[in-house]
Amino acid sequence: MTLDPAVRSIGEDFILRLPDEASASASQDEEWCEVEIDGRTRRLRFHDYSDIYSIPGLYERLIYERLGCQSPRVIAGLLRDELACRGTDPADLRVLDLGAGNGIVAEELAEAGVEHFVGLDIIQEAADSAERDRPGLYDEYVVADLTDSSSGASERLQCHNLNAFTCVAALGFGDIPPEVFAEALRHIDTPGLVAYTIKDAFLGDKDESGFSDLVERLEEDGTLCTLTRERYQHRLNWAGEPLHYVAVLAEKRKQP
Repeated sequence: MTLDPAVRSIGEDFILRLPDEASASASQDEEWCEVEIDGRTRRLRFHDYSDIYSIPGLYERLIYERLGCQSPRVIAGLLRDELACRGTDPADLRVLDLGAGNGIVAEELAEAGVEHFVGLDIIQEAADSAERDRPGLYDEYVVADLTDSSSGASERLQCHNLNAFTCVAALGFGDIPPEVFAEALRHIDTPGLVAYTIKDAFLGDKDESGFSDLVERLEEDGTLCTLTRERYQHRLNWAGEPLHYVAVLAEKRKQP
């Protein structure tokens, strides 16, 4: 397999290579790259988050610079527009950022005027990279599985009086199961704003992830009311083809 020419940016300690477009044929959750550090090369799947977050700058270089990810900008724009229509100060939001990673979504929202963030992720490397790359951005960063009642995560989240929820580019591939998304919603005050993105295939009749059924149930029972739904280009895949996602802005109107 031929790989793209090695590329190293100023200040980076790694060289990133992607397969050439003709060779990149795997599905989205199987995409991989090669990373060379100190003369040693490793092959990493894009979803090997623990490994990718542990290398400073790699996630941004791969997902945002090489593949042009737009999801944080899109979701921040939807929230900013809704707040403007309501005459609500962004500083009034207290956001639970599910699948927070290294803080790119929270950083976008902070630039829009949001001031209070609680990050939630299941891997310690995500929390470590957020503090390394964006120190002080989160008021608290919780590393836990919300479905594990012994983790103490629920008690930590309740202390923040959360009234908004984001989950960006983290749904549909098993990284965040539907039951975790539903449990996170329970920690948001009512009414509260809910903003998430998901690959369009996971909202259709053929969805096998369970997420489409969850959203349908939450809307039918009045827990969520969709305010805006927008299909957009999330990023390119490793063959240079567009991957389309749906960005949803909703209002939580009762407890699930």
